[in-house]
Amino acid sequence: MSDDAAIAVKGRPDDRASLTSLLLLVPPPLFWAGNFIVGRAMRQDVPPLTLSFWRWVIAFVCLLPFALRPMRRDLPRYWQYRWRIVSVSLAGVVSFNSLVYLGLRSTPASNGLLLNSFIPILIVLFAALFYQQRLQRTQALGLALSFAGVLTIILHGDGSRLAALAFARGDLIVFCAMIAWALYTLWLRGIPADINRIGLMGAQIAIALVILTPLYLWERASGLQAHWNLQSVSALAYLGIFPSVVAYLLYNIGVARVGAARAGYSIHLIPLFGVLLAVLFLDESLHLYHLAGIAAIIAGLALASRSRH
Repeated sequence: MSDDAAIAVKGRPDDRASLTSLLLLVPPPLFWAGNFIVGRAMRQDVPPLTLSFWRWVIAFVCLLPFALRPMRRDLPRYWQYRWRIVSVSLAGVVSFNSLVYLGLRSTPASNGLLLNSFIPILIVLFAALFYQQRLQRTQALGLALSFAGVLTIILHGDGSRLAALAFARGDLIVFCAMIAWALYTLWLRGIPADINRIGLMGAQIAIALVILTPLYLWERASGLQAHWNLQSVSALAYLGIFPSVVAYLLYNIGVARVGAARAGYSIHLIPLFGVLLAVLFLDESLHLYHLAGIAAIIAGLALASRSRH
C-alpha cells in the first residue's frame, strides 16, 4: 500500500467522526424551526402564555435528570451571578418564547422565521451600543443592509406602509422577540464558562417558571382558555421535548466536537427548514418580498462577518 493510500485509510475514521458530528447539528435547527410552525398552528387552541408555560414545565421535567447534579454543585455560583441569571432567564426563556407565540397569532410562521435571521446583526449592533465594541465600516454596512431586509419583510414589500406607519402588529411583536434573544446572547457571555451549561439551563427554566406562573394564571383569569385535544397535547409535548431539550443537548455535543464557530453556521438552517415546513404543513405561500428580505439579511450578515473582531 502506498503512503498516500495509508494516509487516506487512516483519515477515514476521523472523516466519519467529523461527518457524524456535523450531522448532529442538523436536527437542532430543524426542531427550532418546528417551534415556529407549532406555535403558529396552535394559535387558535392554546393561548401564548399557556403554551409557553406548559412547554417549559415539560422541558424542566425532561431536563432535570441531566441538570440536577450540576445545579446542586453550581448553586453558590448561581447566587454569585444571580441578577445576570435572572436577566437571561427573563430575556431568553420568558420574553423570547412568549413574544414569538403572541406574534404568531397574527403573522405567518415564515415571516417569524425570516426575522429570526436578523438576530446576529442585532447582536453586533447591541455590542457596539452597550459594550463599546467598535463597529467597523463593513459591519455598519451589513447592519444597514440587513435592516433593509427586515423592513422589507415587515412591510410585506410595500414601501407605502412605511410612510403610513402601517406595520404588521405580529411582525413587530416577533421582532421584539428577536431583540430579547440578542440581549440574552450578550448577557449570557457574562456568565463564566466554568458554570455547567446544562445545569444553567435548568436554573434558567426554574426561574422562568416562577415568572411565567402568575402570567399564565392571569391569562386564564382573563378568559383565554386552552382547548386540549390530541393535537394540542401532542404539539405541547413536541415543544417541551424536542426544541427545548433534545435540540439543546445535541447542539452542545456538536459544539464540543466541532467548535462553536462551525456549529454556529447550523443556525442559518432555521429559516430554510422553517419556510419549507410552513409551506408543507401550514399552506403558507412564499412571496417575492420574502426572498428579497432574506437575501438582504444574509448579505448583510456576510458583510458583518468579514470583521476581524
